[in-house]
Amino acid sequence: MESWAAPTVPSLPDRGPAPRLYDTATDEVRPLAPGETARMYVCGITPYDATHLGHAATYVAFDLVNRVLRDAGHRVRYVQNVTDIDDPLLERAVATGQDWREIALRETQLFRTDMVALRVLPPDEYIGAVEAIPLVVELVDRLRTEGHAYAVDQDLYFRVHDDPRFGGIGGLPPEQMLALFAERGGDPARPGKAHPLDCLLWQAARPDEPAWDSDLGHGRPGWHIECAAIALHHLGPSFDIQGGGRDLVFPHHEMSAAEAHVASGHWPFARHYVHAGLVGLDGEKMSKSRGNLVFVSALRAAGEDPAAIRLALLAHHYRGDWTWTPADLDLARERLSRWRAATAQPAGPSATPTLARVRDRLADDLDAPGALAAVDRWAADARSQRGTEPSSPRLVRDAVDALLGVQL
Repeated sequence: MESWAAPTVPSLPDRGPAPRLYDTATDEVRPLAPGETARMYVCGITPYDATHLGHAATYVAFDLVNRVLRDAGHRVRYVQNVTDIDDPLLERAVATGQDWREIALRETQLFRTDMVALRVLPPDEYIGAVEAIPLVVELVDRLRTEGHAYAVDQDLYFRVHDDPRFGGIGGLPPEQMLALFAERGGDPARPGKAHPLDCLLWQAARPDEPAWDSDLGHGRPGWHIECAAIALHHLGPSFDIQGGGRDLVFPHHEMSAAEAHVASGHWPFARHYVHAGLVGLDGEKMSKSRGNLVFVSALRAAGEDPAAIRLALLAHHYRGDWTWTPADLDLARERLSRWRAATAQPAGPSATPTLARVRDRLADDLDAPGALAAVDRWAADARSQRGTEPSSPRLVRDAVDALLGVQL
C-alpha cells in the first residue's frame, strides 16, 4: 500500500534534547532510549469513513514524536497499518450497498490527502491488513503449532494467559477488561472458549463475507494479530514506541503485545506504550459509531487553512481528553495570523532562546501548548519592539515548520 508524499522539513542548528514520554505500561514519564534508529509503530485507521479530528489529533501527536526524535539526531523507522478488512467496514458496506473494497480505497485515499494537508510525515511502511495476510497466517500458524492457539468451531483463538505478563500494559482489573472486551469488539461470552478474554486469531469464512485461502483454512485475520504480525515483521521485537489512541490500550495493544511476546519469545513488544487522549464533541467521545464527527476534509473544503487546523489540535496536550468547539479554530486562526505577521518582518528579536524553549517543551512529554506559548512570546516581542536580527524571522519560521509541522 502506498504512503503519502513527505513535506520538506527545514534544517535547524544543533540538535534538540532527548525526548521524555509518558509510558502507559509503567505509568510514568521517562526518557526514550532508542539507538541510532528509533522504531515506531502507530495503529492506523479502519477506513470506513473520513478522517475526523480525533484521528487527526492522534496522528499529529505521533508526528510530533517523529519530528522530535529526528531533531534529536535519530533516524526514525515508522510503520503504520490500515485495517482494510474488519467488521465495521463490512457493516458499512452492507448499510450503504457499496463494495467494501471501494469504501476502503476511497477512505484510505482521503486519509492520505488529509495527512498531506496537515503536514504529517509519512510512515516508511504503510501496510494494509489484506496485504499482510501472509504475515498473519505465518504468525498464527506458529502460535498454533506451539500450542498457544485452539479452535472453537472453525475459528482459532489465542490463549492470552500464555503470556504471564498479560494485563501489564493497561493494569486493569479483570472485570474491567471483560467489560471493555465486550464493548470493543470482543466475544467474552462465546461458548467453547477456554477463557472469556481469549481473542480471535483467525475467523473462518462467514456467508457473504470476504475470505482468503490459507493453511489456516478459508477465512480472515483477527484484529489484534494484524498489528502484531506487521510490527514484528517490519520492526522486529522490542521496538521503541507503540502508539495510538487511548481507547486502544485495551484490548488492542494488550492483546497484540501478548501475541507477540508468546510468538517471538521477546519482552517487551514495545519499550514505550504511548497513547493520545480522546477528542469529544457535545459531551461525548468523537467516534464514527456515535456519528458526532468533525471531518478534516470538510473543514478543508469549507476553506479552513490546514495550518490553523493543526494549530487548533496542538493547543491541547496530546495525553488529555478534550472537547472540540468552534472557538478552537477561532483561536488557531488568530494565532496563525499573528505568527505569520511577525515572521514576515525583515528582522526580529533573537530567536535562539525561542528555539531552545520550543525544543525543551516538546522534549518534555510533547508539551505542545508550552511550545506554542514560546512562539507567542517571540511574536509579541517582534511586533512590539524594533527587531535587530535579520535572521530571526527565518529561524522562527523554520523551527515552527520543522518541530511543530506548521508552515508560516
